[in-house]
Amino acid sequence: MTDQAAQPSFSIQRIYLKDLSLELPNAPAILLEQGQPQVDVQLNLHAEPVVDGLYEVAVTATVTAKVNDKVLFLVEAKQAGLFEIKNVPQEQMQPIIAIACPQIVYPYLRATVADVLNRTGFPPVHLTEVNFQAMYESQLQQAAANGQAPQA
Repeated sequence: MTDQAAQPSFSIQRIYLKDLSLELPNAPAILLEQGQPQVDVQLNLHAEPVVDGLYEVAVTATVTAKVNDKVLFLVEAKQAGLFEIKNVPQEQMQPIIAIACPQIVYPYLRATVADVLNRTGFPPVHLTEVNFQAMYESQLQQAAANGQAPQA
């Protein structure tokens, strides 16, 4: 094996929209309701190996807006990336998959959510920036407190 073949490598193979769902279950009646919408945003991260050295990392956002306890809209978007990660020490894999990859995918997810809501005629919801490193470190601390191994 040559020295170059053993060098750590990281590359983006593809960024893609894996799933998108939009619901306005109470339209058109809800459009006549008065009141400030309450918006709830949930984020989820999922990573899995595809083949040797190739990993899919997906970030899912579920955005629900309600007016007077009635659903105004529900958007669920899953943005994913295919990443080639080779010759990286095992102890560095988890931070790459849990921090670096989602940081690359997340801006695409933010744009998708804002765009799809804009197309509904509602003002876009701009997802806030996410500190994936802080999330990862929090998960490590939580896992250590519970006596569990951290999960990517």
